[in-house]
Amino acid sequence: MKVLVLGGGVIGVASAYYLARAGHEVEVVERQSGPALETSFANAGEVSPGYSAPWAGPGVPLKAIKWMLMTHSPLVIWPLLDPAMWRWGLAMLSNCTERAYALNKSRMVPIAEYSRDCLKALRAETGIAYDDRTQGTLQLFRTQQQLDGIGGDVEILKQYGVPFEVLDRAGFCAVEPALKLTQEKFVGALRLPGDETGDCFKFTNRLAEMAKALGVKFSFDTRIDSLQVGGGEITGVFTSGGLKKADKVLLALGSFSPMLLKPVGIDIPVYPVKGYSITVPIVDAAGAPESTVMDETHKVAVTRLGDRIRVGGTAELAGYSLALREPRRGTLTHVVSDLFPRGGDVSKASFWCGLRPMTPDGTPIIGETPVKNLLLATGHGTLGWTMAAGTGRVIADLVSGKAPDIDVSQLGMSRYR
Repeated sequence: MKVLVLGGGVIGVASAYYLARAGHEVEVVERQSGPALETSFANAGEVSPGYSAPWAGPGVPLKAIKWMLMTHSPLVIWPLLDPAMWRWGLAMLSNCTERAYALNKSRMVPIAEYSRDCLKALRAETGIAYDDRTQGTLQLFRTQQQLDGIGGDVEILKQYGVPFEVLDRAGFCAVEPALKLTQEKFVGALRLPGDETGDCFKFTNRLAEMAKALGVKFSFDTRIDSLQVGGGEITGVFTSGGLKKADKVLLALGSFSPMLLKPVGIDIPVYPVKGYSITVPIVDAAGAPESTVMDETHKVAVTRLGDRIRVGGTAELAGYSLALREPRRGTLTHVVSDLFPRGGDVSKASFWCGLRPMTPDGTPIIGETPVKNLLLATGHGTLGWTMAAGTGRVIADLVSGKAPDIDVSQLGMSRYR
């Protein structure tokens, strides 16, 4: 079967690889000059099934107000005259209940855990390397109130069988020795030993090379203009390289997916939430993190990627703007300097931002659409890297007419009807 994959980020490339491995003829169409040059380029580096939870939850509206009043705020909203932003925001608020949180979490954890297992299998089968580490994630708490508030999260971790450890200062310094210098700033930590880290950009590019070896064609520098639909099914895709036809089309365009879908009568609640990162060269390996450390107060992750420290976080609602705002750099610089003052040279940091494709319930949209032979893989939010391998495997199974290894019936767009 011929399959057209629209989008060359980590979701699109992972899908292309698994589709080709399943025996399909695959072409990836991407507007950039290579893979993973947008949202997959410089994310926080976490493969964190243990943190697969929706942003919308009980108490979040009140927390959001407090966050926006902080000097180094994890949340910034630039009000726009954009109906899609307001609809998305209201839908997210409607998910800030205990019942909705539990339901959405139950949808997210299986695909995240499955994806982590697929990634492990992929490493074992191919030897793919991408500055990967398997040393877990450490969530640091600056106040006793934060530490006391993890009871609900711990119960959910127990419910899904996710390994965890609640650590005191001696405990978190044992897994992250560089924190001995700054341990007095924190009262404790939650560790998820099953989480991993790695460079998403390196992974996507190396997986693209493996996909090429399986016969996948990559059409870079190719603009995707519109979908051709007739008789209730997709008949082609108009691109700057002409009309492309296939038996199946997978839309994996992240935040830009709704723009292509709306003209054919499909409306999905995916909206961009901008995230920022800095990448800092390590100058003192002993003073740098071993894996990923999450500062709970600022919602910033600090990750070891080879000889670099990746510092990623913040959530900015500003439409499709890719403006690099200096206050966001300031927040990231503050956190890494506060946690690991000797680890890296922040004066040489590179600064980046990307648009995370968020759904109001936090759950990705994976599967069929009302348009026959058109599939979606979008809306992964901050968990695209975490869920990429599993998403690709699920897509390959669906296209091949096989039942996926996990139940994906709750991941489709039909839940919004």
